[in-house]
Amino acid sequence: MEPKITASTLRKSILTVPGMDCWREVEELFPDSQDNIRLDWQLPGIASVAVGGDYTTVSPAMAALACVQVSIILVDDMLDEEPEGAHHRFGIGRTANLALALQAAGAVLIDQCKVAAPNRAAAAHALNRMALATAAGQELDVRNLGGEENYWQVVRAKSTPFYGTGLEIGALLGGASPKMAQVMYNVGVLFGEAIQIYDDLEDAFQSPANSDWAQGRNNLALLYGLTAEYPQKEAFLAYKSQAADVTALHKAQQLLIDSGAVSYCAFQLLQRHTAAKNCLDSVTLDRRDRVEHLLKMQLAPFIKFVREIDEALAEVFAQTT
Repeated sequence: MEPKITASTLRKSILTVPGMDCWREVEELFPDSQDNIRLDWQLPGIASVAVGGDYTTVSPAMAALACVQVSIILVDDMLDEEPEGAHHRFGIGRTANLALALQAAGAVLIDQCKVAAPNRAAAAHALNRMALATAAGQELDVRNLGGEENYWQVVRAKSTPFYGTGLEIGALLGGASPKMAQVMYNVGVLFGEAIQIYDDLEDAFQSPANSDWAQGRNNLALLYGLTAEYPQKEAFLAYKSQAADVTALHKAQQLLIDSGAVSYCAFQLLQRHTAAKNCLDSVTLDRRDRVEHLLKMQLAPFIKFVREIDEALAEVFAQTT
């Protein structure tokens, strides 16, 4: 069992970065809590332990990953015009400046990890590479390109580098070889794709309608409903156009289930889960169980979610995994 690192610990680390005290909003974005930090912020620690390194030694890298993720969310909410976005409270200018500051703080925090300088340099390079890839992905996303091929292109550019890099930098800081770090990156990419699929399903079945319905954003479940051939497609399109009405929304969501959209998402998620396990088979890890536990933790909420809307599919999926 790894030592407990709280959100409060991460916040203190972030606020010690020179210049970050200009934004007291950090206290809101990283609230004081005795709870464990988010699972995705723990990726460097999980990977470090998996390759034979230490958990607490890479805690600054967890803070760095948290900074980068929050900066991405701040920008994403502004681009998506999210009604609950922090820019409504902080103002667009301050939010943009804070997002830039958090990106830079991530690189500073990586350098605070007490490991050999070459390992820190490799991890910092990976973090910066991820930030650039994500920005390019955001650019693709705002173009809202249609079709499933473009959907996966955006996911792989915008969403998955974060998860791949989270495991990669933990492996690098834990002393892994470049080959081992690459495997961990690949596992993280597949993990990130699975998370995106689950997020899409959650967004598609929110009530009232998530912004994906109105804005025509690429969402795998909705994309299936719009492009697949099935008997009730015309009815789905009609109800989708009225998704602001809760009754019409619920009918459209039921048609998504009937069309096979949920089953298709489950199939895609299962493919990623299987591929991730195959990646792990290609290397010998000190603590493979830490990464397997991560994959299992990702599946649990998906199975629970599917069980609420399609019990039979949930049972098949649970037995398969």
